[in-house]
Amino acid sequence: YLQNRPAALQERIFQKLFEAAEIARFDPEEKARYEESLKYYRDLKNVVDTSYEEGKAEGKAEKEIEVILKSHEAGLDAETISKITGKSIKEIKKAIDEAER
Repeated sequence: YLQNRPAALQERIFQKLFEAAEIARFDPEEKARYEESLKYYRDLKNVVDTSYEEGKAEGKAEKEIEVILKSHEAGLDAETISKITGKSIKEIKKAIDEAER
């Protein structure tokens, strides 16, 4: 095991190789702790990634409703708004009805 690697071995691929070698040297208890830590990290990353994607989808939906409502306020009919947004006339009318409540 090299404590100080030569510059030629500093590249990312070598870094991963050295990390894998270090992990392979773990005793069973260290390996179990490492695996648990890795599982926790992956679970947390999945939660963050999922939340991010849900947030993007929610923001997009809110923007679509905003466009529908502004188009309606500007005097456009549901059919025209449908052509602009790609939403069905039923979805357009529902968004307008919900906003007017």
